[in-house]
Order: sequence, then C-alpha cells, then structure tokens
Amino acid sequence: MTLVSIITPSYNQAAYLEQTLRSVLEQDHPSIEYIVIDGASTDHSVDIIKQYENKLAYWVSEKDSGQADAINKGFAKATGEIIAWLNSDDYYLSGAISAAVKVFEEHPDVVLVYGNMLAVDENGKTFNTLNYKQLTLEDLLCFQIIGQPAVFMRRSALQGLKLDSTFHFLLDHYLWIQLAQRGQLLHVNQTWAAARYHAEAKNRAKAAEFGREAFRILEAVKQDGELAPVLAKVARRARASAHRVDARYLLDGNQPAAALSAWTKALFIHPQTALARMNIFVSSILNLLGLGKLREQILRQREARHQK
Repeated sequence: MTLVSIITPSYNQAAYLEQTLRSVLEQDHPSIEYIVIDGASTDHSVDIIKQYENKLAYWVSEKDSGQADAINKGFAKATGEIIAWLNSDDYYLSGAISAAVKVFEEHPDVVLVYGNMLAVDENGKTFNTLNYKQLTLEDLLCFQIIGQPAVFMRRSALQGLKLDSTFHFLLDHYLWIQLAQRGQLLHVNQTWAAARYHAEAKNRAKAAEFGREAFRILEAVKQDGELAPVLAKVARRARASAHRVDARYLLDGNQPAAALSAWTKALFIHPQTALARMNIFVSSILNLLGLGKLREQILRQREARHQK
C-alpha cells in the first residue's frame, strides 16, 4: 500500500485548522502519514492539534522562520512515497488522496500530479472553480500557475530539493519549476482541494508583494545552467508574464494604477500575454474611475452562479 505523507504548516489559523485536519484524516486512502508543523501559534491552534494528536504521525509547535521553513521540516520527517502539503486554511475534498495515488500508480514516470481547485471564502462558500490545463516547463517559466493545494509529488523526485526560505509567496511555483526539470508533470481533470481566500491570507493581505518574487524567480533561473537555455526560448513571454502576475496581485492589493502600469508593460513586451488577461486592464480602469463596485457586482454574480 502506497504511503502518502501530508504536511500541514500552521500559524494562528485556529478558525480554519480543524477543517484542514479533518479533511486529511477522513480521506479514504488507508495509508497516510500526517505531519503538522505549527509555528508556536498564540491562538488555540495547539489545543485543536492535541485533539487529533493520536492520529498524527508527528507534530510540533515551535518558532520557525516562516512557511517554507515549516514545510521543509515536514519534508525532513516524511517517509511516504508520495508527499504533499496542505496549508492550515485550505482543505482536501473527499477521495483526493486516493485519486492522486491511482494516477501515480498508472504513470510511473510522472513526478508531480495536480488536479483542479475550488476557491472558497472565509465561510467556505465556493466563489470560483479553478480548472487548470496540462503545463510544460516553459509554461511554468511563463508563470502559468498551479493551485498548490491540489498538488502531489513523488518523494524520490524531491531528493536534494527543498523550498527556498527567501521566498514567501511564489515558493511553491519555484519548486514546481525545479521538479519539472526532473520529470513529467501531469494534470488530472478532477477537483481535489479548496483554497481559502480571506483577509488574512497572503493572497489578499500581501498581494502586492507577489510580483517581486516573480522577477526574482526569473533572475534565479537565468543563473541555472540547465534552466537558462529553456528560459531563453520564451524570454519575452516570460518577462511579460512576470509583469502580468505583478498586475494581477497589485489589483488584488487595491493598487489599480500600479496594476495598470504593470499590465501595460506586459502589453509592450509580449502583447498576447497581456491581452489574454484583459480583465486586469478592465478592472484597473473601473477602479481608477471609481467604478470598483461594478467589478464587485460582477464577482458577486459569479459567486452566485457557483452557489447554484
């Protein structure tokens, strides 16, 4: 029976932590090694963890240097053939782990599999479904994003790799790029997880900082002897995509003027990349004209459609 190691890094997420824990512990796969790394939470997270500690392979609550450090601690403890991490405000859907195991068994050359993902609010209401597509290394270098909660990796492919602790926002994406050097990635058209979007989440609270890390990834790739030639083939698209990522998160961070500037840079570098996300341009203009409520209304209508 394939052992699957799941790591949950956590810090002051008591409001969501129990749902995360239960979403792992109630999976139907019979061989799960669950590791929880808490960063010395000051809320009642530890009390919640203790309620489930007899079902955990390992847990600790101690200060760390951030999410990457916590996950790397989990990597060091994990012994499963398949490994993944699930943040303490996200959760798996029923059958996700057994579905991922089946895909790995059927595709022995694959090093990473990923499914689709729900986007939910602080109350767990779905407001979007993120359906991904099959991506290549070149796509990843051009910042085609994979939803991290729906990702599972083969531990053998992780040998010698860990999350770069100097990254705080796109740390997962940089790891996917490194794994894509080592083997095939495979998309599975099934919905495996839910990512929670709330005011305290990094994707909202520090949205404007994501773009900086996109440019840092490009610089790191340029210094990699194996990756640099791949990047050279898609250099303009990759640079435009970094600006587009910057624009998207600046918009989320309520900086429409800066978002519009970043999107425009993408347009001049590689028009197709910018034009593929015209919604960023439109939303930036609406916000600058004081019509942001119109955008909010559109988003509410989309949420209502998902609730039906």
